[in-house]
Amino acid sequence: MTAQHGQWLDAVGTAHARAANARIACLVPSITELLCALGLAPQLVARTGFCVHPREALRPVPKVGGTKDVEMEKLRAQKPTHVIVNVDENRRETALELATFIPHVIVTHPLGPLDNLALYRLLGGIFGREVAAEDLCTDFNAALDATRAHQRLAARQVLYLIWRDPWMAVSRDTYISRTLALFNWWTAPLVTAERYPVIKLEDYAGNVELVLLSSEPYSFRERHVDEVRAKIPGADVRLINGEMTSWYGSRAIEGLRYLADFTAASTTPAAA
Repeated sequence: MTAQHGQWLDAVGTAHARAANARIACLVPSITELLCALGLAPQLVARTGFCVHPREALRPVPKVGGTKDVEMEKLRAQKPTHVIVNVDENRRETALELATFIPHVIVTHPLGPLDNLALYRLLGGIFGREVAAEDLCTDFNAALDATRAHQRLAARQVLYLIWRDPWMAVSRDTYISRTLALFNWWTAPLVTAERYPVIKLEDYAGNVELVLLSSEPYSFRERHVDEVRAKIPGADVRLINGEMTSWYGSRAIEGLRYLADFTAASTTPAAA
């Protein structure tokens, strides 16, 4: 996601020029929040039912289904000029169909925390919000600098669960894993062909120190903590706010601050 000669390249290399009077549809919850942070809420004409932050700003914006099951006719009726999608959040066939009736399909795919800077500048550039984008970059870098001290925390092997029945974790080739790595927390499994592998909890008994139960996409609750402890005895099992670990965009700034507090409260300092 880079700028070249007055155009901005998205995650698949498509060049986007500066937009005038854009009507924006966003099918990515965290990026919908980012658009609002950039001052673009008045130009939003469609969102998914999962695009809920900031609530008041989004209340008047029509919903057009979910991230995986977009209601195309509802979306078409809003006559967007631009639609924002994401490689992980949305289906490829959805993006291809969108391209048949929406002039500009902007594809995003942040793979790690530092990709937020390019994301801010991509959308700020296309939609004429460069100053707001640079302000977000400044805030993000400040939050990132504050994590440096946490890199001296003792390294921990972490199992981060996103789903139950079947149990699913995250690979190291994910935004979540790379964000946790900033705090010296390293996700298991170490090697996997899938970015979000199906696993057996029993395989991790004695192999991970910490198990994190995310609040999304599966909404883990306190009752699940004992269930996981029974299958991975001796592990520290905790609930964690999934929005703070997996949402890129403006939420990533708050997410780094949240994780700084979360990790400090559950990790001992490494030896000098």
